[in-house]
Amino acid sequence: MSTHDPAAIADLAPLDRLRQQRAWNWYDWANSGFFTTVLSVMFAPYMITVAGKAAGCPDADETCKKTVDLLGLHVAAGSLPSYLTSFATIASAFLLPVVGAFVDRSSRKKVHMAAYAWAGAAFGALLFFLRGEQWQLAAVAVVVSSILAGCSLVSYSAILVDISTEEERDRASSRGWAWGYLGGGVLLAVNLVMFLAHDSFGLSKSMSVRLSLLSAAIWWAAFTVIPFVRLRDYPARNVVAETGGVVRRSFGQLFATLRGLPQYPMTMTFLIAYLFYNDGIQTVIYTASTYGDKQLGFGTSVLIGTILLIQFVAFGGALFFGRLAERYGAYRSILWGTFAWMGIVLVAMALPEKNVVLFLAVAVAIGIVMGGTQALSRSFFSLLIPRGREGEYFSLYQAAERGTSWFGTLTFGVVFQLTGSYRPAILALIAFFLLGAVFLLRLDPERGIQEAGNRPPSVV
Repeated sequence: MSTHDPAAIADLAPLDRLRQQRAWNWYDWANSGFFTTVLSVMFAPYMITVAGKAAGCPDADETCKKTVDLLGLHVAAGSLPSYLTSFATIASAFLLPVVGAFVDRSSRKKVHMAAYAWAGAAFGALLFFLRGEQWQLAAVAVVVSSILAGCSLVSYSAILVDISTEEERDRASSRGWAWGYLGGGVLLAVNLVMFLAHDSFGLSKSMSVRLSLLSAAIWWAAFTVIPFVRLRDYPARNVVAETGGVVRRSFGQLFATLRGLPQYPMTMTFLIAYLFYNDGIQTVIYTASTYGDKQLGFGTSVLIGTILLIQFVAFGGALFFGRLAERYGAYRSILWGTFAWMGIVLVAMALPEKNVVLFLAVAVAIGIVMGGTQALSRSFFSLLIPRGREGEYFSLYQAAERGTSWFGTLTFGVVFQLTGSYRPAILALIAFFLLGAVFLLRLDPERGIQEAGNRPPSVV
């Protein structure tokens, strides 16, 4: 029997729910600093430099072919960050569903969120010691911190259902994503200033990067205190009597979830659509700087400025799509977003070299659509989850994102290798958005929400 009636959420005063949602938003602000400063910008090139020097490359960059020894494996220094990211991704895909099953059995979701966050930040802080032969410590630290970040996001996403009604879900998720883009952008801007003007601060280039990596861990840990203190604990829902230990029950529920997923065909259809269009989004973000540098001939200052522009525009994009969802529904807004991504890819493919204005215009479009589609995907998926199983299903959502996020970059690399140009490589990414749109068009949103036992909002 359910120990927590979902209808009770609506009985809370609207202002009380809003306070909880605002407290919840702070975790997006907290963890985004790690994802932007560390995983998106600073870590990979610096790790290649340090590992490359350890391997004996005089010019340690992504072209360094000399190998370093990692757990008995000989890995090219220039490929090391990619291998570390891939390992963390694959490990997360297996681990997160187990974490999610455990979260659903807990009435202390905020404790789980904060514990994973603080543990992840502690490992992230070890990146400060990335120098010389200590690249191995950093390799372990970045993998563990990435996995723990994913674990914290499972708990974080599950809390959304506890603090918002179906009608409020899109707005709450959009504000969270917007707040995250803003927080990540602010920290990244500060760190890029410190990096670019390191001499003015009396720092070496190496020290400026290491301090930036450390700042992301401190930012993550410090701002996690706000949601930890302000959020309430909510009873677990639909908890049934079970035997066996926690790990055994969690794995058992994982297999039950996978077996039972076909009972919710619309939920499964959305997950497949999300696999494709989110992979396209992640690949566009990952390859944008390469395309701007190698194909369009822009320098570092333009590329750094573009990264920051996308980050801050995405803040407004998330809020804009939240308003769009209020009027037209999250489903339609996400579908329109996939069509917009197709248009962006087509325009990007045709961009002339060294035309900064057009390049920045495409960056603005990317920021708007990226912020909106990611925010609404989370809130729309929350409506397709059976009651009391938010942790399980959000872990599948996170695992789906992480487990296939390599396919777009592989496609990009293969097409470039076959054609020798980044233009057809970027054009090939349109297939991911097209497939995502095809599966979205096969989805009946109201049916999916009702099959999951939830109440469809007034506008779907």
